[in-house]
Amino acid sequence: MTRTRVRTRVVFACTKCGAQAPKWLGRCVECGAWSTLVEETFNDPSSVVLRVAGAPEDQPIPLAQVDPNAGAGRPSGVVELDRVLGGGFVRGSVTLLAGEPGIGKSTLALQALGRMAESGYRCLLVSAEESKEQVRLRADRVDALASNLLVVSETSLPNVLAHIDDVAPDVLVIDSIQTIVDPELPGGAGSVAQVRECAQSFARVAKKTGLIVILVGHVTKDGSIAGPRSLEHLVDTVLAFEGDRHHALRMLYPLKHRYGSTNELGVFEMRDGGLEDVPDPSALFLADRRAELTGSIVTPILEGGRPLLVEVQALVVPTQGDAPPRRTTQGIDSGRLALLQAVLDRRGDIRIGFADVYASVAGGVRVVDPGIDLALTLALASAHMGCSLPPDFVAVGEIGLGGEVRLASQHPRRLAEAARLGFRHAIVPMSAPAVEGIESIPVRGIAEALSITGMYN
Repeated sequence: MTRTRVRTRVVFACTKCGAQAPKWLGRCVECGAWSTLVEETFNDPSSVVLRVAGAPEDQPIPLAQVDPNAGAGRPSGVVELDRVLGGGFVRGSVTLLAGEPGIGKSTLALQALGRMAESGYRCLLVSAEESKEQVRLRADRVDALASNLLVVSETSLPNVLAHIDDVAPDVLVIDSIQTIVDPELPGGAGSVAQVRECAQSFARVAKKTGLIVILVGHVTKDGSIAGPRSLEHLVDTVLAFEGDRHHALRMLYPLKHRYGSTNELGVFEMRDGGLEDVPDPSALFLADRRAELTGSIVTPILEGGRPLLVEVQALVVPTQGDAPPRRTTQGIDSGRLALLQAVLDRRGDIRIGFADVYASVAGGVRVVDPGIDLALTLALASAHMGCSLPPDFVAVGEIGLGGEVRLASQHPRRLAEAARLGFRHAIVPMSAPAVEGIESIPVRGIAEALSITGMYN
């Protein structure tokens, strides 16, 4: 194939979402962000002449003849990472590992490389932000000094591609994609054009050679992945690594995964020796719980196929002065809190609309499971009434606008996890099946649930 470039054209690209405009605009028409359009030069596709010589590199074959084992995951050796990936990395795949600075992305990638190198994979780490000496110090700490693990400190895309040809690795990590630069492209490191084109280059190599590529990326202040939105569409898997840098707990969420589920959750604990897998996160989340406090109750949630027990906490205090009531959430959707507050007011006769309301899930877990509704409603009522809930109770169920309690998915697995940790009573919907080891207390609506816990007359 030959390619002849005739001319280039200038466009204005949004640094937040990657959308293009023919002229500068104060506001991006796609994402609505202000002052994010920057000038960039692109090759005009209409002026590029392509001429194909010879046969194509690939030929059509019957789908039944495609080897199904070729798409099986290669385990990384990090248990929680493999859980999220559904078994491991797929050959020829591109994975984007994104998170805030200092959260542990480089540590997780290095640990995975070290264990894959120990199992026989040839691994190459391109450290574009740190020197080889800095990487060696981290490798000492996390025990990732396998002979098959190679490292190079490089930021130039042509040089990185040359190293890939020379080393012929099985696994490649780019740390980070925002610091790789192609000298032939306009813009500096981290610009829309640079990030997009460099990522596309690595993706082409991965698809052509079967190389496993892991791109480490940063997130912006608002929590979105830095670079153009097309970066997320380009890769096969997007993993979000979250947590508080001042606490040890870390969570790994798949935002996109072409080879498996996006409902899994990986839990890690940051220690002196690196990231440690947490095989029993339920016990960790409840370790410091004080059951006698008001506004607190435990609920079993489901992250993918994994049941977890978390503590739901609520605080209701009078609003000061003439300020509007505050609604603050952590780990819970604020819209869900507003809905349940309205149902509690109308169907449970507990009015907290003119008070400041705070709700959170202890441990830093982000919960989108609707099965948390009943527990959150009881926690709000408990905080408002000043009555603590029974310490060995859990509550699980979705709440409708009529105040009715509905069955959550995979109910038996949830209660089995609660029974394993010693809980003896569960407030559940009327249609919920019985589970051995824990007494089910069925309720039709939130009024019955409040009555059982002693908060409704």
